[in-house]
Amino acid sequence: MHPDVYKRPLLWALITLLLFLAFFYQPAPSVQDVFHAISKNEVVLTGRVETFTVHKQNSQNVIVNITSLNGTKASGKVYARFKEGTPAWKDEITFTGVLQKPYHINLPGHFDWKNYLALRHVFTEVKSNSFSTVSSANLFYRSIRRLRKSILNTLEKAFPPDLAAIAGGILLGERREMDVALHQAFQDSGAIHLLVASGGNVGFVTLLVCWLGSWLRLRRRLLLLIALATAGFYTLLAGADAPLVRAYLMAVGACTGYFLGRNSGIFQGLLLSCLIILLVNPVAILDIGFQMSFLATGAIIICLTNYQLPAKWPRWAKFFMQIFLATLASQLALLPIFTNVFYKVSLTGLISNMILVPFASVLIVLVFIYYVAACLQIGIIFYYPCLWGLDIFKMLVQFFASFSFSSISVTAWNVGSIIAYYSFLFLVFHLPRKKFVAKISIPCLAICLVSFCAGAFYAKKDRVYLLSEWDHRAVVLRTSGKTFIFNSGLSEDKLNQTLAALGIKKPTARFALRLEKELKPTWVYPFKDIWPGTTVDFEDTHIQARWEIHQNEANTGWEDIGYSGRKNEGISYCVQTNKDTLCIGEQARFVQQNGSKILVTKTNQTVSAFL
Repeated sequence: MHPDVYKRPLLWALITLLLFLAFFYQPAPSVQDVFHAISKNEVVLTGRVETFTVHKQNSQNVIVNITSLNGTKASGKVYARFKEGTPAWKDEITFTGVLQKPYHINLPGHFDWKNYLALRHVFTEVKSNSFSTVSSANLFYRSIRRLRKSILNTLEKAFPPDLAAIAGGILLGERREMDVALHQAFQDSGAIHLLVASGGNVGFVTLLVCWLGSWLRLRRRLLLLIALATAGFYTLLAGADAPLVRAYLMAVGACTGYFLGRNSGIFQGLLLSCLIILLVNPVAILDIGFQMSFLATGAIIICLTNYQLPAKWPRWAKFFMQIFLATLASQLALLPIFTNVFYKVSLTGLISNMILVPFASVLIVLVFIYYVAACLQIGIIFYYPCLWGLDIFKMLVQFFASFSFSSISVTAWNVGSIIAYYSFLFLVFHLPRKKFVAKISIPCLAICLVSFCAGAFYAKKDRVYLLSEWDHRAVVLRTSGKTFIFNSGLSEDKLNQTLAALGIKKPTARFALRLEKELKPTWVYPFKDIWPGTTVDFEDTHIQARWEIHQNEANTGWEDIGYSGRKNEGISYCVQTNKDTLCIGEQARFVQQNGSKILVTKTNQTVSAFL
C-alpha cells in the first residue's frame, strides 16, 4: 500500500470525527425515549423485534424498537425478557410490563450490563409474562429467520451439544450455552473470535462466491453484484451484528470504487465503512467490537501490503505464511485492547490461528453442505466428515489451550503506553518502505517516548479508589510507590480483577476491615495478624490499626472505644505518608484525608481521586 494513502481527505475526515467523538460524545436517551417513562406503573408497549432471540433458562430475550407506549406514539429501544413464547425477528408485537433501568455496577475490570446496552442505544429494560403479535414480518425476513432456525435445529439434533454450539457459532455466530471449560479453552488458545460471526465470515462468503462464479465464467461486474447480494443475505442470516455490517459496508465500498473505475482498494473501503457507521451510529466508537474489528482489518491490510512474499515461493508456503502474517498483524494490533478487556495474553494464538482459521473456513462450507444434504434426506453422506471435522477442531482448541504458557495474566495498559505502542507498531508495519520510514521514524519514536513517560508519570501519582458492590466495599490506596488494599467483603476474585484493571500487579499488603466472628485479629498480608493500636511500617509509610472510625453529616467523627460486642466488629486504619494522613472508616464507607477532606463511597460506583 503506497504511503500516499495517508494523504487522502477521507482518512483525515475520519480521524477528525474519531477525535471529536472520543472527547465529546456520550450515549444518552433522546427526549422521546421510553426511558423517561420509567415508573412503578405497568405500561403497554408496542414495537418491532430488532434481534434474534437469546435463549436463557427462564426467559427469551430480545431488543424491541418501541413505536407506542399506552397507545401513544413513542420511540426508543427496550431489552425485553419474556417468560413465555419466543418473539420472532422483525415481527411487530405488543406486551405489558414495568419499565426499569438496567442493572449497573461500575467496578473496574468487570462487565457493566447498563453500559453494554447503552452501546446498543438501549437504556431501558422490561420483564413480561408474554406477548401477542400485531403483525408478522414480510416474506423476505420470514424466509431468513426460518432458514436460520432450520439450520440451528438441524445442527442441534445431529451433533452433541458442544459440537452443535461450535458449528452454530462458526457458521452463524449463534450464542449457545457451552461447557465452561471448553469456552475457557477457546479463550486460552486465542480462537474465541472464531465462535462469533465476524467480518472474516462475510469476506469468506464474498470470496467463495467470486471463486465459484469465476468457474462459470461470469462477467466480473455481474459476479460482484451476485457476491454482494449473497454476502448481504448471509449478513442478515447471521444476525446483522455490528462486525458483520461493518465488513459488508467495507465490501460494498470497495466494489463501488471498482464500478466507478477508481482504484480505491480495500483500505479505502474500510475507511468509508467506518465513516458511514460513525455518522449513523456515533456510539459505535465506544464499542470494543468496533475498535477491534477495524484495528485488526487495518493492520492486516497494511501488513500484507507492505510485507510482500517472494514470488518464487510455492503457493502452499505463501498461503500459510500469509495466514501467519495476518494473525500476527491482527494480534499485535489488538494486544492493548485484548489485554484491557480480558487481562490475558494468548501466547499460542499465533500458531493456533494458522491452523484453526483455515480449518474454520472449511467447517463453514462443510456444515452448510451437511445442512443442505440433510434437507435432501442424504445428510448421512456428509454427517461423519462434518462430525469428525468438528471433533478434531474441538480437540485442537483444547490441545493449544493445554500448554501452561498458552495464556498469561497481565494488567491493563495506561493511555500513554497504548499511544506509545501504536506509534511504534505503525513504524514496524512500514519497515519495508525505507523512504517512508526515514520520514516518519523520528516523529514516531518521539511520540513513543513522550507518551510512555507521561503514562508512567501519571501511573506513579498517589491515588485512592473507593470500590462498591452493594454492601461489599474496598479501598485501594496507591502511595509512595506502594499499593495497599483495605477490604470489607468484596470477593477475592473480583478484587484481583479490579486490581488488574487498575494496572496493579501485586499489592504491598491487604488489610481486612472486620474482625471475624471468633474475634480473631484481622488478617493482613504479608503479616499474619494485627490488632487495634498496632502500627505496621512500610519504609516511609506507617499504617496504624484503630477501632472503627465513624463519620456524621457535619464531617465530624468519633472512634469506638474498644470492643463493642457487635458480631461483625469493624476496624479502621490510618495511613501516614510524608505528605498525607488518610483514615479508612466505617468499613470503607469513607476516606478522610488530613482530618478534613472526605471521599464518600457511592453504592455500585467507583470513586477515585489523586492525592
